[in-house]
Amino acid sequence: MTIQITVGDAVLSATLEDNATAQAIYDAMPFDLPYNVWGDEIYFSIPVHLDMEEPGQEIMEIGDLAYWPPGHAFCIFYGRTPASTDDRPRAASEVVLIGKVDGDATILRDASASSIKIKKLR
Repeated sequence: MTIQITVGDAVLSATLEDNATAQAIYDAMPFDLPYNVWGDEIYFSIPVHLDMEEPGQEIMEIGDLAYWPPGHAFCIFYGRTPASTDDRPRAASEVVLIGKVDGDATILRDASASSIKIKKLR
């Protein structure tokens, strides 16, 4: 499952994991929603309400995509967050890994728009 993420002029593709959480989110696409920024993380609530279906984690890698069950949020990690204790992104609490950006996710540092668009590519 491949998706496209657009924030202003920044356009990225990403590959989703083969897990039930990623599949449920993929099935609910497309999204065109306002978003929040927390350090070098974009997150936004999506109309998908799931419990922690797969093992959760807090320590992430740059480019990781995740689902945060408490906020029903889609998360994109592209650098340190306020919870980071080293150079790796760290989620506020456990998230489910749902995918990875194909390429350089750090371009999101310079992205600016009122909403984020995510759609299926295949």
